[in-house]
Amino acid sequence: MRVFGIDCGTEFTGYGVVEVDCDARMPKLIHLAAGTIRLSKKEKTPLRLMQVYTELVGLMTLHQPEIVAIEEVFFSANAKSALKLGQVRGVAILAAATCGLPVAEYAPLSIKSSVVGYGLAAKEQVQFMVKRLLEIDYELDSADAADALAIAICHIHTAQTLLLQGVR
Repeated sequence: MRVFGIDCGTEFTGYGVVEVDCDARMPKLIHLAAGTIRLSKKEKTPLRLMQVYTELVGLMTLHQPEIVAIEEVFFSANAKSALKLGQVRGVAILAAATCGLPVAEYAPLSIKSSVVGYGLAAKEQVQFMVKRLLEIDYELDSADAADALAIAICHIHTAQTLLLQGVR
Protein backbone atom coordinates (compact mmCIF):
# COMPACT_ATOMS: atom_id res chain seq x y z
CA MET A 1 0.00 0.00 0.00
CA ARG A 2 1.31 3.45 -0.95
CA VAL A 3 -0.17 6.46 0.88
CA PHE A 4 0.15 10.15 0.01
CA GLY A 5 -0.19 12.22 3.20
CA ILE A 6 -1.03 15.92 3.10
CA ASP A 7 -0.67 18.46 5.92
CA CYS A 8 -2.60 21.49 4.68
CA GLY A 9 -1.52 25.01 5.53
CA THR A 10 -2.11 28.49 4.19
CA GLU A 11 1.62 29.22 3.90
CA PHE A 12 3.19 25.76 3.88
CA THR A 13 1.50 22.54 2.76
CA GLY A 14 3.49 19.44 3.58
CA TYR A 15 3.33 16.18 1.68
CA GLY A 16 4.76 12.77 2.33
CA VAL A 17 4.65 9.41 0.59
CA VAL A 18 4.93 6.22 2.63
CA GLU A 19 4.67 2.64 1.49
CA VAL A 20 4.33 -0.49 3.57
CA ASP A 21 6.22 -3.61 2.53
CA CYS A 22 3.95 -6.45 3.61
CA ASP A 23 6.17 -9.06 1.94
CA ALA A 24 8.88 -8.56 4.55
CA ARG A 25 8.89 -10.89 7.55
CA MET A 26 7.74 -7.95 9.66
CA PRO A 27 5.74 -5.31 7.76
CA LYS A 28 8.06 -2.37 7.17
CA LEU A 29 7.30 1.29 6.52
CA ILE A 30 9.25 2.78 3.62
CA HIS A 31 9.75 6.52 3.18
CA LEU A 32 9.49 7.40 -0.52
CA ALA A 33 9.21 11.20 -0.56
CA ALA A 34 8.45 14.26 1.53
CA GLY A 35 8.52 17.97 1.00
CA THR A 36 6.79 21.29 1.35
CA ILE A 37 4.76 23.42 -1.03
CA ARG A 38 5.72 26.96 -0.04
CA LEU A 39 3.19 29.66 -0.81
CA SER A 40 4.00 33.34 -1.18
CA LYS A 41 2.06 35.70 1.10
CA LYS A 42 2.33 38.28 -1.68
CA GLU A 43 0.20 36.22 -4.08
CA LYS A 44 -3.57 36.52 -4.13
CA THR A 45 -5.55 33.58 -2.73
CA PRO A 46 -6.70 32.18 -6.12
CA LEU A 47 -3.09 31.93 -7.33
CA ARG A 48 -1.96 30.31 -4.09
CA LEU A 49 -4.76 27.74 -4.32
CA MET A 50 -3.89 27.06 -7.96
CA GLN A 51 -0.26 26.46 -6.94
CA VAL A 52 -1.29 23.93 -4.26
CA TYR A 53 -3.59 22.15 -6.72
CA THR A 54 -1.06 22.03 -9.55
CA GLU A 55 1.82 20.83 -7.38
CA LEU A 56 -0.28 18.19 -5.60
CA VAL A 57 -1.64 16.78 -8.87
CA GLY A 58 1.91 16.61 -10.23
CA LEU A 59 3.22 14.89 -7.10
CA MET A 60 0.35 12.40 -7.01
CA THR A 61 0.89 11.61 -10.67
CA LEU A 62 4.62 11.12 -10.03
CA HIS A 63 4.30 8.91 -6.92
CA GLN A 64 1.19 6.90 -7.91
CA PRO A 65 -0.33 6.41 -4.44
CA GLU A 66 -3.34 4.18 -3.82
CA ILE A 67 -4.94 6.63 -1.39
CA VAL A 68 -4.56 10.15 -0.02
CA ALA A 69 -4.67 10.77 3.74
CA ILE A 70 -5.39 14.22 5.10
CA GLU A 71 -5.95 15.79 8.50
CA GLU A 72 -9.56 16.56 9.43
CA VAL A 73 -10.60 20.14 10.03
CA PHE A 74 -9.87 21.32 13.53
CA PHE A 75 -11.82 24.11 15.12
CA SER A 76 -9.94 27.35 15.54
CA ALA A 77 -10.73 30.43 17.58
CA ASN A 78 -9.91 32.47 14.49
CA ALA A 79 -12.71 31.95 11.95
CA LYS A 80 -10.81 33.70 9.15
CA SER A 81 -7.84 31.33 9.52
CA ALA A 82 -10.15 28.32 9.63
CA LEU A 83 -11.86 29.41 6.41
CA LYS A 84 -8.53 29.88 4.61
CA LEU A 85 -7.34 26.48 5.78
CA GLY A 86 -10.63 24.99 4.58
CA GLN A 87 -9.96 26.38 1.11
CA VAL A 88 -6.55 24.68 0.99
CA ARG A 89 -8.07 21.41 2.23
CA GLY A 90 -10.76 21.64 -0.44
CA VAL A 91 -8.13 22.09 -3.13
CA ALA A 92 -6.13 19.13 -1.77
CA ILE A 93 -9.23 16.92 -1.81
CA LEU A 94 -10.04 18.13 -5.34
CA ALA A 95 -6.48 17.24 -6.45
CA ALA A 96 -6.95 13.71 -5.09
CA ALA A 97 -10.34 13.38 -6.79
CA THR A 98 -8.87 14.64 -10.07
CA CYS A 99 -6.29 11.85 -9.84
CA GLY A 100 -9.03 9.32 -9.12
CA LEU A 101 -7.80 8.67 -5.59
CA PRO A 102 -9.89 8.00 -2.48
CA VAL A 103 -9.35 10.29 0.51
CA ALA A 104 -9.14 9.23 4.15
CA GLU A 105 -9.40 11.89 6.86
CA TYR A 106 -7.98 11.63 10.39
CA ALA A 107 -8.34 13.76 13.51
CA PRO A 108 -5.14 15.30 14.89
CA LEU A 109 -5.48 13.23 18.09
CA SER A 110 -5.74 10.02 16.05
CA ILE A 111 -2.65 10.90 14.03
CA LYS A 112 -0.54 11.64 17.11
CA SER A 113 -1.85 8.58 18.92
CA SER A 114 -1.08 6.33 15.95
CA VAL A 115 2.48 7.62 15.53
CA VAL A 116 3.55 8.46 19.08
CA GLY A 117 1.09 6.48 21.19
CA TYR A 118 -0.19 9.65 22.88
CA GLY A 119 -2.85 11.91 21.36
CA LEU A 120 -1.56 15.08 23.00
CA ALA A 121 2.08 14.59 21.96
CA ALA A 122 4.16 17.65 21.11
CA LYS A 123 5.16 18.37 17.50
CA GLU A 124 8.77 17.48 18.35
CA GLN A 125 7.71 14.05 19.59
CA VAL A 126 5.78 13.42 16.37
CA GLN A 127 8.76 14.47 14.25
CA PHE A 128 11.10 12.24 16.28
CA MET A 129 8.85 9.19 15.91
CA VAL A 130 8.28 9.78 12.19
CA LYS A 131 12.03 9.78 11.62
CA ARG A 132 12.43 6.71 13.80
CA LEU A 133 9.59 4.71 12.21
CA LEU A 134 10.81 5.53 8.70
CA GLU A 135 14.51 5.16 9.59
CA ILE A 136 15.31 8.70 8.38
CA ASP A 137 18.71 9.93 9.57
CA TYR A 138 18.56 13.48 8.19
CA GLU A 139 16.45 16.56 8.82
CA LEU A 140 13.21 16.71 6.90
CA ASP A 141 12.32 19.67 4.69
CA SER A 142 9.94 21.08 7.31
CA ALA A 143 7.69 20.24 10.25
CA ASP A 144 4.84 20.23 7.71
CA ALA A 145 6.55 17.45 5.72
CA ALA A 146 6.99 15.44 8.94
CA ASP A 147 3.31 15.97 9.77
CA ALA A 148 2.31 14.78 6.29
CA LEU A 149 4.38 11.62 6.78
CA ALA A 150 2.69 11.14 10.18
CA ILE A 151 -0.72 11.35 8.48
CA ALA A 152 0.34 8.71 5.93
CA ILE A 153 1.69 6.47 8.72
CA CYS A 154 -1.58 6.88 10.62
CA HIS A 155 -3.52 5.64 7.60
CA ILE A 156 -1.26 2.61 7.20
CA HIS A 157 -1.55 1.74 10.90
CA THR A 158 -5.34 2.19 10.79
CA ALA A 159 -5.65 0.06 7.64
CA GLN A 160 -3.52 -2.70 9.20
CA THR A 161 -5.63 -2.66 12.38
CA LEU A 162 -8.88 -2.84 10.41
CA LEU A 163 -7.50 -5.72 8.34
CA LEU A 164 -6.55 -7.64 11.47
CA GLN A 165 -9.98 -7.02 12.98
CA GLY A 166 -11.61 -8.30 9.80
CA VAL A 167 -9.57 -11.52 9.92
CA ARG A 168 -10.70 -12.39 13.45
